[in-house]
Amino acid sequence: MPRLILSMDGLVLKEMVLDKERTTIGRKPHNDIQIDNLAISGDHAAIVTILNDAFLEDMNSTNGTYVNGQPVKKHVLKNNDVIELGKYRLKFLTESAVPASEQDEAMSFAHSAIQTDAAGVDAPPQEALSNSASAPPPVAALGMIQILSGAHAGRTLELSKSLTTLGKPGFQVAVITRRPHGYFITHVEGTVFPVVNGRPLDAQAHRLNDHDIIEIAGVKMEFFSQVAS
Repeated sequence: MPRLILSMDGLVLKEMVLDKERTTIGRKPHNDIQIDNLAISGDHAAIVTILNDAFLEDMNSTNGTYVNGQPVKKHVLKNNDVIELGKYRLKFLTESAVPASEQDEAMSFAHSAIQTDAAGVDAPPQEALSNSASAPPPVAALGMIQILSGAHAGRTLELSKSLTTLGKPGFQVAVITRRPHGYFITHVEGTVFPVVNGRPLDAQAHRLNDHDIIEIAGVKMEFFSQVAS
């Protein structure tokens, strides 16, 4: 289970296990992690955790949220990432760290980003869609993604894991999470939000329904479900 180590000026203040789906961080007492400092907003940031996968969201804080020195609004957390809130540091650790090469692969349209086929249509590379390694809670139907555009049109992927990352790091990233009551897509990174059925998503998780058409990083894909075997 992932955990955070809170420190300031190199001094470790607290260690916390991320045992909730949503962990809030801020100055106000109702937060799961309260940091009583004026540089921290009342509701500063939140971390959504599904098994060993987690992503960080800045809650429109006054002074911003940084990861490894870079300002973020939403960010998929990797082992050893350092979240910076003013003078405070929160180090993100997983119990079973995945090698860096696998982490990079799991960011879907990895460093090569989106390839362009002969017709000039953006298409994902072979590892364009990648599942996390953790087993999810069971659901009645198994979600599937079928790519509709680009060189890999027609390829399908089972959404059998707890979290699947889609997109192009640094440009547009979203995650599809598998929950007991269905599949949800959430925007994680980038100023351009993914589009579902012709309408851009907002900052909230959006439940996917059969035959929803998703467009992210120039690639169209269809979500559908089938009875799990």
